[in-house]
Amino acid sequence: MAHVAVPGSFDFALTTERFRAFGIDRSNVWHEGGLHRVVGGRELRLEAAPGGVDAEPLDAETEPVVHALLGLAFDLEAFRSWAARDEMLAVVVPRLAGFRPPLTPDPFEMLVGAITAQQVSLYSALAIRNRLIERFGERVGEAWSFPPRERLAAAGEQELVALGFSRRKAEYVVGLARSELDLDALGALPDDEVKARLVSLRGLGEWTADWFLARHLGRPHAWPWGDLALRKAVADLYGGVDVRVARERFHPFENLSAHYLLLAQRVP
Repeated sequence: MAHVAVPGSFDFALTTERFRAFGIDRSNVWHEGGLHRVVGGRELRLEAAPGGVDAEPLDAETEPVVHALLGLAFDLEAFRSWAARDEMLAVVVPRLAGFRPPLTPDPFEMLVGAITAQQVSLYSALAIRNRLIERFGERVGEAWSFPPRERLAAAGEQELVALGFSRRKAEYVVGLARSELDLDALGALPDDEVKARLVSLRGLGEWTADWFLARHLGRPHAWPWGDLALRKAVADLYGGVDVRVARERFHPFENLSAHYLLLAQRVP
């Protein structure tokens, strides 16, 4: 296995907590102390190692995925220094030392997952998403590949309804898959333009677009204020402060603040 160094303090189990928090995630499988994901038809395994992780295989195809899953794009040193001046984050951030927010490597997977999670519990959303993966993806070792866009574009909406999707969400997923929007090109655009292009598609609203910025592109100023869990976290920790107003409080680290506040609610 090849070693991938992670700067600063790093907790692999805490970083990958989201992949276990709501049940087994078929496309990001925690197995025997390691995280498994399918990349290009091959099984990638990550496991904790001193100063970072060991990865197998590690090459030009898998390395960007490893970096995304470990949240290596984030400048945590600058965030920790800034957070020390906030009364609540000064407590939360040291308690969650070593946490790096993982990013979803694939833009289509990110959006389908967000559609699945609209207005349902994350436990229900994951169960439905897993059925989609098992029906249209392929198993490689311990994990499953997320269904490619072209395969869902060829699917019938009724096939998704049979998996537990509402009829409307089935329409959204198939419509996204069949759309002409170049998802890979969004990374070169500013935040406002990314959001404008996403919300132009049926079924993709501001909540979905904000999470795309936060958990796929890793944009520092992404603030998914419409997320109910984030609203609760802000209200609980900051005495009922409106989540939209709170955005200014967390500038310029809105995205990292959101991830730490959410994890603090799940890991008391």
